[in-house]
Amino acid sequence: MTALHRPAGTLCDGDDPVLLRPADAGWTYAGLRVLHLSAGVPRTVHTGEFEAFVLPLSGGCAVRVDGREFTLTGRDSVFTRVTDFAYVPRDAEVELIAERDAEIALPMARCDRRLTAEYGPAEGVPVEVRGAGRATRQVNNFGTPGVWEHADKLNACELITPDGNWSSYPPHKHDEASECEVINEEIYYFRIAGRDEITPGPEGFGLHRTYTADGELDENVAVRDGDVFLIPRGYHGPCVAAPGYPMYYLNVLAGPAPQRSMAFCDDPAHSWVRAHWEGETADPRCPVTTHEGRVR
Repeated sequence: MTALHRPAGTLCDGDDPVLLRPADAGWTYAGLRVLHLSAGVPRTVHTGEFEAFVLPLSGGCAVRVDGREFTLTGRDSVFTRVTDFAYVPRDAEVELIAERDAEIALPMARCDRRLTAEYGPAEGVPVEVRGAGRATRQVNNFGTPGVWEHADKLNACELITPDGNWSSYPPHKHDEASECEVINEEIYYFRIAGRDEITPGPEGFGLHRTYTADGELDENVAVRDGDVFLIPRGYHGPCVAAPGYPMYYLNVLAGPAPQRSMAFCDDPAHSWVRAHWEGETADPRCPVTTHEGRVR
């Protein structure tokens, strides 16, 4: 384990799989909680300085906040459907309750403005097929600028990479304010499907790389189901799904810029690959899912 790679179980908080506050990562803005909800048992979350998305990973839940209630239908697995979600503001008391056991992610960001709670329908989430050939992947842009504008600092999206494919490629960075990028702290939260391509579990694995041009960071790690990887700076990518094991990851980004943005710069050594995709076809396995379920 490195300081940036947090294997499954190292961030657990009781029965909850992940509790990652900005201070735990050594930065200021981005955080993540993954909660286990037992059927019929209400959970109360106080958001404090943080805005958050309520994102079902498995199962669904009711969300009660500021006198409003949203019912999140959710999904059986991150590999079966694009889910609906909710946005909850800072300084809020949020009650979550599930009819059956559920796992709920709370990507979060320290922010200044207090906005209203809102519901995001699954059918409103744009599903993007990005890349080509063996670099084809699916991006669920549920909480990205230009799609979801109702947030102060928080950006989030989901990636599904079919087994054997590469994503987060070409490698890119967002660690300085420049003409092509903004400063963002980023969290990768991985789920790895087993041989049924649907159920996450410990059998499979993938690979992830993060590095800096000066060589101060040079991380090449095997990631497994439930792992977290922190990106404070530097180029990151690729994420590689091992043959036989589809890869999902939740990206959480937040930073100091006055306007939300996910702008980045490619590693110039590899940016030519984007032009090369123009002559390739996309992997027909993408998209893997839509709001209606699995495509194939």
